[in-house]
Amino acid sequence: MVTLIDTNRPRHPEKAHRPDSAVLRKPSWIRVKAPGGGDYQQTKSIIRDNNIVTVCEEAGCPNIGECFSKKHATMMIMGEICTRACAFCNVATGIPLPLDRQEPVNVARAVEKLGLNHVVITSVDRDDLADGGAAHFAKVIGEIRSRCPQTTIEVLTPDFLRKPGALETVVAARPDVFNHNLETVPGNYLKVRPGARYFHSIRLLQRVKELDPDMFTKSGIMVGLGEERNEVLQLMDDLRSADVDFLTIGQYLQPTRKHHPVIRFVTPEEFDAYKTVARTKGFLLVSSSPLTRSSHHAGEDFAKLQAARRERNAG
Repeated sequence: MVTLIDTNRPRHPEKAHRPDSAVLRKPSWIRVKAPGGGDYQQTKSIIRDNNIVTVCEEAGCPNIGECFSKKHATMMIMGEICTRACAFCNVATGIPLPLDRQEPVNVARAVEKLGLNHVVITSVDRDDLADGGAAHFAKVIGEIRSRCPQTTIEVLTPDFLRKPGALETVVAARPDVFNHNLETVPGNYLKVRPGARYFHSIRLLQRVKELDPDMFTKSGIMVGLGEERNEVLQLMDDLRSADVDFLTIGQYLQPTRKHHPVIRFVTPEEFDAYKTVARTKGFLLVSSSPLTRSSHHAGEDFAKLQAARRERNAG
């Protein structure tokens, strides 16, 4: 049976009924250079030639110009259509297409052509699949290992909610970093991330460490969604209780007027304060700034993670 997708449908049909919300003027510390240049275009060409979807483009990342110009890209596997409808996310929602069996090979080839020393592999949520796409993650990791054995691999996975054995499949493929984002504080979940469960995500990260204590774990949140400072500090404690190594904190930016509004722009000084507190709580590494995103500077951060662990073990 073939599922026909109406390519002319709105990108976010589930949000169409929502009233428009005001879009706040961005402060000076949020603005970035427009993307362009030779290396930027070459990165785009390699991505297109290998039928790769990137979260950089689909989620409208503000750092795309910088990353593509350095031939860095976060590969988004299992299609560009998500089965969930998070209020913050710009990725399209709908009925996904079947998995592309050539995708693991295509991703590995793109990693090789881009010359990546470190690659981040993420995906849409695939609640339609029995394993949430875990086996596909494992195949992609395996192909990259085969073609680019020196490349370190970071995965940014969905929560695999109600998918028994899925997490174990991904961990068994031995990525170097396992990332799963909490996105926001628990009090915001019903309106910001309604398809997810906060404590399931905490448990997922904890379980990674139980399965492989040496695997680096990572999680990230956005601020500016109406959270209180004490809620962010409690979230840090919850992540440390799960032995998470690396925390990222960035400013939420509203993709369209139909998405969750930006409640406020958090100042750079507040981001610095969050970083200081998080380090005192025991994270090996913290990235906290308005333009911080999960996979921004991921390669450099992986090297810092390794160094921080060595330093801790030596002490």
